[in-house]
Amino acid sequence: MLIGEVARRSGVSTRMLRHYDALGLVRPTGRTVGGYREYSADDIRRIFHVESLRSLGMSLRQIDRALEDPAFVPSELVGDLIRRTEDRLRREQELLDRLRAVDASAPSGWEGALRIVELLRGLNSPGAARRQQTVLAPVDDVPVPAEVLARAILAESDPNVAGALRWALARTDGDGVAKVASGLRSDDADIRRRAILALIELPGDEATAVLKDALTGSDAVVRRHAALALGARGVEEAVPTLVEMVVEGRNDVEAAEVLSALADGGAGGIVGALVDALAAHPADSAVRIRLTQALAEMPGTLAHGALQRLAGDGDRAVALVASALVKVVEEREGIDGDGTERT
Repeated sequence: MLIGEVARRSGVSTRMLRHYDALGLVRPTGRTVGGYREYSADDIRRIFHVESLRSLGMSLRQIDRALEDPAFVPSELVGDLIRRTEDRLRREQELLDRLRAVDASAPSGWEGALRIVELLRGLNSPGAARRQQTVLAPVDDVPVPAEVLARAILAESDPNVAGALRWALARTDGDGVAKVASGLRSDDADIRRRAILALIELPGDEATAVLKDALTGSDAVVRRHAALALGARGVEEAVPTLVEMVVEGRNDVEAAEVLSALADGGAGGIVGALVDALAAHPADSAVRIRLTQALAEMPGTLAHGALQRLAGDGDRAVALVASALVKVVEEREGIDGDGTERT
């Protein structure tokens, strides 16, 4: 088959076929009487092999080695191609992010665009101090767009810089909630936790709605942060998770304080939830003591009767703690043992 026909059927240009011939990559096995290149079936098959490997991003030199070296290990080259492709994609994504950030800032001219670019360079600096300074003192007082801050938060590992980023995001006019919330769906636990720490500092109904969704997630750390933040906002849906935190001894003191504030704000059923948790753990002294202490945090006389009953608990350690806390509650609320107010 002559070169023109090969080019038509294979989709490889005659120029590229001649280039393959010059490199020795695909040399036609025959020549016509007139000296034209003539390709055999094996030659055409090799052309398709070359094109297939080129589609993987391999260079012609790598392809030649792959086709000629019997000791060639494809997995090694494929692994290298994967790493190089991932690196290229990261660079291209970074470029795309920078372009979007500049576009989102709506610069009025090149001077404004260049200031945004300089700001982005500061946020991407390898030095934590430089990144923090960029957040707290932006270039020429150019505010950092909310989307840029949100993206930086999810990537930031330094706690001081992360704190500055969260502070800045909470004070922007833009909406970074959706971008930060995307971090909750990450497979990386560190990213999920950076996201929740940012969300709990963001005001507004949208952030509250995202925090409510986080209560049902699989990451226990995220759930606990969400429950504490929601409880502080007066959201009663946080109560089951807060009680669970007391049971597990995870931030139990903070959880008990938030439960107390919710009860003081009018949330009902909290004492009942704590009592139910006590009944569910009849043989675990440590859990029952934490729940008893949480009951003592309830405002007014809400838990007075429950504490009195626990003072007679079969677990001596629980009974002693409850007895002491009954007296604390009575003194704090100015009531007698029967729950009546002292005159």
